[in-house]
Amino acid sequence: MYNQIDSNKRKSIFLIFIFFILIAGIGYILSRVLNYGYSPLVIAVVISMFMVGISYFAGDKIALISAGAKSIGKEENPYVYRIVENLCITAGLPTPKIYIINDPAPNAFATGRNPEHSSIAITTGLIQTMENEELEGVIAHELSHVKNYDVRLATLVVVLVGALSIIADMFLRSFLFGGRRSNNNKNGNGILAIIGIILIILSPIIGQLIQLAISRKREFLADASGALMTRYPEGLARALEKISQYKQPMQRFSNATAHLFFTNPYFSSKKFLSSIFSTHPPIEQRIQALRNMI
Repeated sequence: MYNQIDSNKRKSIFLIFIFFILIAGIGYILSRVLNYGYSPLVIAVVISMFMVGISYFAGDKIALISAGAKSIGKEENPYVYRIVENLCITAGLPTPKIYIINDPAPNAFATGRNPEHSSIAITTGLIQTMENEELEGVIAHELSHVKNYDVRLATLVVVLVGALSIIADMFLRSFLFGGRRSNNNKNGNGILAIIGIILIILSPIIGQLIQLAISRKREFLADASGALMTRYPEGLARALEKISQYKQPMQRFSNATAHLFFTNPYFSSKKFLSSIFSTHPPIEQRIQALRNMI
């Protein structure tokens, strides 16, 4: 389990490093070609961070409202509340606010920028479908997202994707409609211009793929951390098996919050392209990874 956790942490750091290299590369190449200096790069990053800052501090409330989640207390559902509370004691976490989503699809998600400002939402379908150990496994997975600061990491990635998109759009417009192109070393600038155009076209796609890859790695990490929390990987593996048999999408969710859920809120798909552009790794791979820990 510890090997799985360490591996996913290293891969997430590596993917973020690629993001920084991609942004810096586009900024450097196109600043040289257009002779604008580095001020557009700085402006693009500042704008992106401002936009994401709003979602960082209010994103949890938006996600809960969009999913139709209703807050509950200990008296309203002592069974669920007790499971969450016991797992938080085990993990050394403050008990998050607990929400129930009235939806037959078995799913859950956690949100919040840190453990002190966190919430966990669970569908009625998950509560009704799962045995005690299976429900514990899913809740432990979501609490692991809180403990591992995955929301903070996801926000950083969104900042980088936003910066990448703004930079690409800014330089594309400048390249097409004007710009103080340098006359020095024309052949070299011509090659840089071609590389820059290719990067502009491909960077949004590359950025999205890196974002999805990081999201998938964090799911593996949360599976491993959740199994470590319960000391019973088989419970989470069986929960994933049950969920894989449910083919109906959730009733309320948005594309912006799909990556938060325990499993894909649309429905599971084995198609190659669906796997590439999914925010979650294939359930079969997650089950296999969990059973390799036993």
